[in-house]
Amino acid sequence: MALWDRIKESASSLQDQLNAKKNDLKSGAFRDASMAMCALVAAADGSIDPVERHRVAQLIATNEVLQNFPADDLQRRFDAYLDKLTADFEFGKVSVLQDIAKAKKKPAEARAVIQIGIVIGGADGTFDHQERAVVREACFALDLPPTEFDL
Repeated sequence: MALWDRIKESASSLQDQLNAKKNDLKSGAFRDASMAMCALVAAADGSIDPVERHRVAQLIATNEVLQNFPADDLQRRFDAYLDKLTADFEFGKVSVLQDIAKAKKKPAEARAVIQIGIVIGGADGTFDHQERAVVREACFALDLPPTEFDL
């Protein structure tokens, strides 16, 4: 199986797992951590391409699990996290990872945040080393072993 197909299959499988937990993923901590994760993955290379920003925003709007929350609220939070990362990536990353860490009180939510990061990262068919690295950092912030997610 080609790498591209494995990435798509893995992202699809993770999305199915998320959908199965949809009713358990309604807290504010999960909402904020998910948007922080989406922004972190979108900005993983230290910059935010307008096309990538738009693509991730579309993925957020159409993600079944994230439909537990108002789309305009998610968009506002996603944009705020991207603004932090754009202003100063390294400093912004510390702040974003702190918000991601707030989801660690509920292990199911913490795992779902990581799964969302992987789904977002793999949505374009590539889950590059920079995206993998920021998702791995988020695992540490959530006290989850990266190996659980093949990171």
